[in-house]
Amino acid sequence: MPNTLPTKEEVFAKLLALKKSGGIDLSTDEDLSLAVMNLVSLEEHFFFTGEKTGKNEYFAFVHDVREMRKKLLARLMPNNEGETWCIAKHLLAATMRLMEVGTKLQRDNQHNRASETFDQAYQLYSMFWAIRLKLIDLSAVKKIADKQLNKHDQKASEQPWTREDLVAKLVDCCDE
Repeated sequence: MPNTLPTKEEVFAKLLALKKSGGIDLSTDEDLSLAVMNLVSLEEHFFFTGEKTGKNEYFAFVHDVREMRKKLLARLMPNNEGETWCIAKHLLAATMRLMEVGTKLQRDNQHNRASETFDQAYQLYSMFWAIRLKLIDLSAVKKIADKQLNKHDQKASEQPWTREDLVAKLVDCCDE
């Protein structure tokens, strides 16, 4: 996988080609990305509210909001390779959280830390757009084979799994 980022000229040429082909509306997609961020936050808030209040009806909202978030994220990420779907989701979620942390730091007159946190949020948001617009090459990112525990598991063993194996194999945040 190449380690170099495209030049500004290459990025602008790619964006211009996408706009001309009708394949992108950055303004609408930016709004949609912010909506997805907020939907991820809503999933979290409904979950915590359900747990804190003991009212299971909040978990139904988690499901409804999650389904909506999945549909909207699919509009932003229609063609995925490797784990770019999950990467995009987590980049947007982390961006939102860092924006909120920065706002609270600002409120508490910690302006330098707030500024640093806002910069980190924007770095993550920029990574999302680089992946969304395929400005970086992630083609070498592949899902591992079904019997592999991780990318280093060359023998894809049939031996019984340990607890650690179960977590490594079965706990997959990318399985939406």
